This record gives sequence, structure tokens and C-alpha cells, in this order.
Amino acid sequence: MARPRSAGYADQRDQILAKASALFAQQGYTATSMNQVAAACELSKAALYHYVRDKHALLALVAEAHVKRLEAVVEEVLSQPLSPEARLRELIVRFVREYANAQNEHRVLTEDVKFLEDTEREQVLAIERRVVNAFADTVATVRPALKPVDLHKPLTMLLFGMINWMFTWLKPAEDGQRLTHEQMAPMVAELFFGGLGAVSVPAAPTESPASRKKTPRKETAL
Repeated sequence: MARPRSAGYADQRDQILAKASALFAQQGYTATSMNQVAAACELSKAALYHYVRDKHALLALVAEAHVKRLEAVVEEVLSQPLSPEARLRELIVRFVREYANAQNEHRVLTEDVKFLEDTEREQVLAIERRVVNAFADTVATVRPALKPVDLHKPLTMLLFGMINWMFTWLKPAEDGQRLTHEQMAPMVAELFFGGLGAVSVPAAPTESPASRKKTPRKETAL
């Protein structure tokens, strides 16, 4: 009979994921050992293996937990009775805030997911695609003319380009850096909305029968 989990099991595992993501972000997944993770968590290595099977499973948990949190943010915002513009603004602001509090996890997502097995990586990518599609659909509700010519997804990818890589240069803790993520969040929204209205919608191209066969692409913006 399996031993029941303690009341603090979930909290302890969350702490393990946070410490592991910090180590992975600072020194890379391949250079990080389970001994180092255990030491950072103030656990014995045997106790660490009570929560995670191995380092590979730890990476999968870090990546999946991060994208699931992002998807939860999307679901929460979409459930609110907001106008299309207010909804998109809220999504942008919430994601900037989320990334500000999960910079280690985001770096792991962008740099270390390649170490996952195909099935694990596809699980993470599937969640990413749902998040991107939700953003793209919201962009299309603000400017409906974008969807018939498939511009809502590329513009969403440009938006994520602004949000995703902010952690590489915006470092409020450093001397001389006055801007915070909280201050930058509405600026990103204003910049996107200012440019969104200026985008010219091209005429829909005439498709030949052969061009209708599209090769599936694994593109994500997160």
C-alpha cells in the first residue's frame, strides 16, 4: 500500500521546482546535479527523490508547471466580462507580471525544453499553442479584419516577442535601472495597441489548389 502524502507535499514540491528552476537558469540544465538541487532545498538526496523521479522528470515538471500557470492566467482573464480591448490589455499586463515573477522558469522554458523527450516536449508545446491561440483570437476580436487574412497569429507572435525577452534586459534590481515590470506592462500594451491600429490589412491572396495543402508547423511564442 502506497504511503499517503503529507499535508505539505505540494508546497515542498513547489519549493523544489523553484529552487531547481533557479539552478537551471543560472548554470544550465546539463551542468546542474541532483545533489545541488537537494542542497538548495536543504533536503537529503533520498528525500528529494521522494518528490521527483530524476533530473529529467524535474525539468519536465518545471516546464509544464510554468506553461500551466500561463494557461490559468489566460482562462482567468477570458472568464471576466471585459470588452475586447480591455481583455487584450489585461492579458498583456498579466503576462508581463507573470514573467517578472517567473524569470527562472521562463529561461528554462526557452533554453532547456530541448532536453525533454518528444512526448514530454509535445505536452508543453500543446499548452503553449493553446495560450498563443487564445491571445491570437483576442487580437482578432479587437481587429476582426485580421483573421480572414491570417494576420492575427503573426501579430500575436510579435507581441510575445516584446513580452518574452524583456527578462534579458529589464533588471530593476541592478543599479541605475529605474523601470519596473509593473511600469513596463501598460507601456507594452500601449505600444502594441498604437501599432495594431496602423497595420494595413493586405488583400487575401488567390489560392491555387496546391497551396491549400499546408505543412503543420510547430511554432510557439512563449
